[in-house]
Amino acid sequence: MEHSLVNSGSTRLTASLMRGLLEVDVHMSSVSPESLFGFAERRNPKRAFLFVSRVLGKHIPVRPSVMRFTYESLAAKIPSDLPGPVLVIGMAETAVGLGAGVHRAYSATRADTMYVVSTRHPVGDEIFARFEEEHSHASAHLVHKPGEPVLREMMLDARSLVLVDDEASTGKTFINLHRALADAGLTKLERVVTCVLTDWSTGAVCSTLGGAADQVSLLSGAYQFTEDPDAALPEMPETGIVAVGEWPIDPANDWGRLGVKDVEDTLGRNVQVEPGERIIVLGTGEFVWKPFLLAERLERAGANVHFSSTTRSPIALGHSIKHALSFSDNYGLGIVNFLYNVAPGQFDRVLVCSETAAAAVPEFLIESLNAEVIVDGF
Repeated sequence: MEHSLVNSGSTRLTASLMRGLLEVDVHMSSVSPESLFGFAERRNPKRAFLFVSRVLGKHIPVRPSVMRFTYESLAAKIPSDLPGPVLVIGMAETAVGLGAGVHRAYSATRADTMYVVSTRHPVGDEIFARFEEEHSHASAHLVHKPGEPVLREMMLDARSLVLVDDEASTGKTFINLHRALADAGLTKLERVVTCVLTDWSTGAVCSTLGGAADQVSLLSGAYQFTEDPDAALPEMPETGIVAVGEWPIDPANDWGRLGVKDVEDTLGRNVQVEPGERIIVLGTGEFVWKPFLLAERLERAGANVHFSSTTRSPIALGHSIKHALSFSDNYGLGIVNFLYNVAPGQFDRVLVCSETAAAAVPEFLIESLNAEVIVDGF
């Protein structure tokens, strides 16, 4: 990443990608822009570039304490006077952990909040809403209706909506989701807050929804991508399947798809660590919040812990992506998954966490990293 100061006190960042030039002007940042994100190139004909978070724990390993600080910093920017109940939604797959962390921090100040995630893995009987993330490698999202009557009533009575994602590029996904939720029956909404790490949407949600909306972020700015008309478009693997796979998810172990007030730290309770031991805890796909709670606990116990996760997102090597592994998904959908910036031998121990059976975790991933598998519910 190159950077230089421009007028108005903003920072300009540029990245030369295979398909063109990305130019970013940072207008506001709570932290150093370089510590918050980097660049990469999508293997996606619809959009060439990717903002890669350095604090999210998805494509770059991050210390749990840094992630927790990020959650608390974002939650502190959400207006404290939102009318309740407050429904917080984390966006699949990249921001489901971020949303859970923001919800945990925000709910510490009030009791009338609940959390639900959008998902590409149906687990309940009732789908509340569907919406599209138009530029994504996997565009379709589902939002389930909570199974518990109290949570279902709380969702339908929500007067405020907090939408959490890692970044907003145009704001269209948030606008699509808000429309889908209103059409599905959230008729009492008075306030909408979009909550992201990096916001490049130049106020698009506020412009669309008016005074009922707020946009909060750790960084905001604008970007321009100048595409090379002669550049070849990449082939994108099929990753957009929304279905129950060969290895279904147990709804009893739900951590957000069916709605929660909070999530207990129950994963890997028997894991013991040595002080200073280099450990990485890996979530798988959308299953990241319970693995993060495990990583947070092991860090408190004195280990040198980082957190990351496997993903559906196809990204080219280069820029912020230094290493990549590819393997079959652990839900039995027959799609390719990836793990970025985690190389064999980099850590003393690798803990791969799964919400599906241990047998569903690809052997290639386990053998490549000499990993231990930890399964939810065991």
